[in-house]
Amino acid sequence: MVLSLAAVSIASAPAQVLMKSEQAGEPVTLLPSDMAILEAGETRKDLPCSVTQRKADLGFDLRFHSGYEVAVPLHELSSTGGELLSIVFRAYPQDDQTRAAYFVQHFRVPEIEDAAKGDATLQGIIDVGPGRYHVDWLMRDRSERVCSSSWDVEAALPPKDKPMPLFIDPNQISEAAPEPFFNDASDKPRPGDGLRVKLLVNFAPQNAQAAALTRTDTDALVSILKAIERDSHVRQVSLVAFNMEESRVVYRQEQGDRIDFPALGKALGGMKLGTVNIAKLNQKNSETDFLQDLIQKEVSDPTHPDAVIFAGPKAMLNADVPQQQLRRIEGVDCPVFYMNYNLNPQAVPWKDSISHAIKAFKGTEYTIARPRDLWVSTTEMLRQITRSKHQHTVGAALGGSTRE
Repeated sequence: MVLSLAAVSIASAPAQVLMKSEQAGEPVTLLPSDMAILEAGETRKDLPCSVTQRKADLGFDLRFHSGYEVAVPLHELSSTGGELLSIVFRAYPQDDQTRAAYFVQHFRVPEIEDAAKGDATLQGIIDVGPGRYHVDWLMRDRSERVCSSSWDVEAALPPKDKPMPLFIDPNQISEAAPEPFFNDASDKPRPGDGLRVKLLVNFAPQNAQAAALTRTDTDALVSILKAIERDSHVRQVSLVAFNMEESRVVYRQEQGDRIDFPALGKALGGMKLGTVNIAKLNQKNSETDFLQDLIQKEVSDPTHPDAVIFAGPKAMLNADVPQQQLRRIEGVDCPVFYMNYNLNPQAVPWKDSISHAIKAFKGTEYTIARPRDLWVSTTEMLRQITRSKHQHTVGAALGGSTRE
């Protein structure tokens, strides 16, 4: 039996938190005994446990994720409940220990049957930028029994991906974000003649039968937005977040220099996936009608953005929007793109309803199956938009339009 204490005790124990970071010049004060154990860097098993480090892997949020998993025999834990396991660890760049970041976790053990066998498993995650790091880690119980370990970890992009801009700086260490809907603190310069793009994002899970968005799905869709918003070519963005299953616009934000991610997250929290809308049952192809109305309203935009960009997982509807209806839409004078988030393209190789729809506008589609795809497609797409805008500007100056 494997018992995840992190899941069981989440209501009674705080999540992993960053105590202090010497990277930010903050002094760190630990219990002398804890600091001595971390400094010693020795492996101890007064409290029997098995620690496995997590290699640094790049997530769809364009941050490296590392950490650990530890297994503790259930018979070593209090059978009456109330046992508290405390974990303290630090991570720092291998060539600069003065930039250490310290983390703490507390796990309250639930009541365990005397005859229970197997292990309890706990885990922790930290985010790191490209670099080499050293980790010193310890766990202790109320009896001051200690399990400790140390290891090295490297976060590195493959040589062909070195130019990829990540959402975390080299040698930076931070706590894993509890959710992706946060605004970035840094401001990038906004070129006066930069691009104005409109984003239409279908916030839906990869699994059409799922009753909620998974964290992986949310990270990927939010990262698509942030990759576009952060690009130095982009001056303004507008956003329409919708859900095909509910056939409604969940959130709308007009043109601005940045997206309000907390407001977007709050709006998405109101979605009720997996429920049956009785009114929709009596309406044939309601999702197709919704997509057609959305395209007619949003693609023909009187504010004339430099591009319209759809994003989201495959939307496999019972019927596609008729091409002849889409070709009748007037006022579409910008390129149209589709960033299709699809973790397993081989399993679902056929085109979906959004892909079919953008053909009417000679749209370009990109498949986003891994973090590298997000970088490559965003770079190529914005290059095309910039070229299209330049052609349009030249055509207007000559008394016509060269935009295709």
